[in-house]
Amino acid sequence: MWRTVEAAAPPDRTAPAPHKEVAMPVRRLNHAVLYVRDVSRAARFYTEVLGFRVATELPGRAVFLSAPDTSNDHDLGLFAVGDRAPGPEHGRVGLYHLAWEVGTLGELAAIAGELTARDALVGATDHLVSKSLYAKDPDGNEFEVMWRVPREDWPGADEPVRLLPLDLQAALDRWGPELRTGSAAGSAT
Repeated sequence: MWRTVEAAAPPDRTAPAPHKEVAMPVRRLNHAVLYVRDVSRAARFYTEVLGFRVATELPGRAVFLSAPDTSNDHDLGLFAVGDRAPGPEHGRVGLYHLAWEVGTLGELAAIAGELTARDALVGATDHLVSKSLYAKDPDGNEFEVMWRVPREDWPGADEPVRLLPLDLQAALDRWGPELRTGSAAGSAT
């Protein structure tokens, strides 16, 4: 059931991105909201597997979840649409997935175990700049859980973009389970 994604032509990482002044530039994604059939079931999944905590709940209608150490009121909203609602379909216009960042490879490995135990894991990819797991929640909404490779270990700007199967054990052997990267290490991006 795992799929392989073909990489596009490598971007020109040496050329500066064109910059256009806008009245109100976007700084970052603050939160996401998903429609789900059963809001309690979905909230259980995200709290038990990814460690979110319930910030606010409107019983049977909506749950707002916060990630550990967040500065947001909530990071993920779940809105109930009923048991008869159709699920997401591959290849349709709309959101493909959300990506959640973990701070260490040890955390990624623990989540891999949880996702495997729940038969939710659908893929695992080494992006060379990140190590990623792909999974689906009980409603079929796909998400990614990723760990950022230390910047000094990224491929050079002249190297082509490649996607490889994830060898989580090899990554653990190289960087260890406790190396903090990305926002967990203080990166603003």
